Formats: sequence, C-alpha cells, structure tokens
Amino acid sequence: MNSDNLQRNQTAVLFEKMPATDVPVLETNKVLRNTYTLLSMTLLFTAITAGVAMQMGMKPMPWWGVLGGYFGLLFLTTWLRNSAWGLLSIFALTGFMGLTLGPMLDIYMRVFSNGSQLVMMAFGTTAVAFLGLSGYALTSRKDFSFMGGFLMVGVLVAFVSAIVAILFSIPALSLAVSAVFVILMAGMILYQTSDIIHGGETNYIMATIGLYVSIYNMFTSLLHLFGFFGGEE
Repeated sequence: MNSDNLQRNQTAVLFEKMPATDVPVLETNKVLRNTYTLLSMTLLFTAITAGVAMQMGMKPMPWWGVLGGYFGLLFLTTWLRNSAWGLLSIFALTGFMGLTLGPMLDIYMRVFSNGSQLVMMAFGTTAVAFLGLSGYALTSRKDFSFMGGFLMVGVLVAFVSAIVAILFSIPALSLAVSAVFVILMAGMILYQTSDIIHGGETNYIMATIGLYVSIYNMFTSLLHLFGFFGGEE
C-alpha cells in the first residue's frame, strides 16, 4: 500500500507540474506566431500603400503632420489592443506610415540615378539585420531586458535631436541621428524579441507595433545613410 500511495503521489505531482512548465511555452509560441504573421501582413500593407502613394505622386507630409498622425494612431491602437478593433487600428497605422514612406522613396528615385539600388540596399540590410537579430534572440533565449532603460533614453534623445536637426536644418546632426537610430533599432529588435520570449509582452498587437516601428526606423535611417554616402546624382 505504501508503494502504491507513493506512486500515486508521484503521478499527481507530475501532472501538477506539467501545466506550470508547458503552458507558458505554448502561450509564448502562440504570441510569437501571431506577432510574426501580423508583422508580415502589416509590412506588406505598408509596401502597398507606399506604392499607391508613389503612383499618385503624393507630396511629402510636413514633419509635424507625420508625427501627429503616427502618435494619434499609435495611441488609438494601444487603447484598442485587446479588441478586434485593434487589428483595424494597426493596419490604419501601418498604412499611414506607408503613405508617408512613398513620397520619400519617390524622392530618392528621382534625385539619385541609383535610387532603386539604394532602396534595395536599405531593404536588404534591414531584412538581414532583423532576421539575424531575431534569430539570435530566439535561439540563444538570452534575456535582454537589461537594455530597456538605455534604449528608451537613447530613443528619446535621438528623437529630440532629429527634431532639432529638422527645425534648424543641420545636415550633420541629421546624419548622426540616422546612424544612432540604426544602432538603437538593432538593440530594440533584440530587446523586443526577448521580451516576447520571456513573457514580458503577451499582446501580439503591441508586440507587432514594437517590431514594426524598429524595422521602419532602421530602414529609413539606412536609406538616409546610403543616400548620403553612396547616392549618385
């Protein structure tokens, strides 16, 4: 009887432990799957709206209009993140960003004779960087949460510097900000992917926004750098 009771107790303990170890892994995999699926869809939608903007010959929006639209839609998406409306909101946000990206790409195409090459270089570098950084975070499963405070401060300083560069027309500062943004966005991709893996971010809409913004900023910053150093007029 004692051995039977011991066996039953061990079996009970085993089944009690299984949910505690398996469920978080399943939930994390679900968040990752939903995040990367939605991220692919939003990036494709951005490419489509950017192409539409280029075909329509849309003019670049003023910087304050871009920031107003971005932060307004970002706030709306954050507010609706736990409902189905959050999906519509995130597509509104990424579609808007595509409309702002189209005129930028059109300028590079017209100003530089190798504009198409510059765009593809920026796109390819961004894709390789994202896949490499995300792959490293996923396979190593290292916790990069320690980078959070540094990255937040860095992004804030770079953001303010970018506005100063625009207001006072300082090309050197603008170029430096682009270089800093590339580094910061690389760190953000590591940090955000790690945050999903370790359960810090469980909402796939918010996880998608974080990665999308990092990819978008990295791409535009690389395009600026490539245009400055390798653009052929």
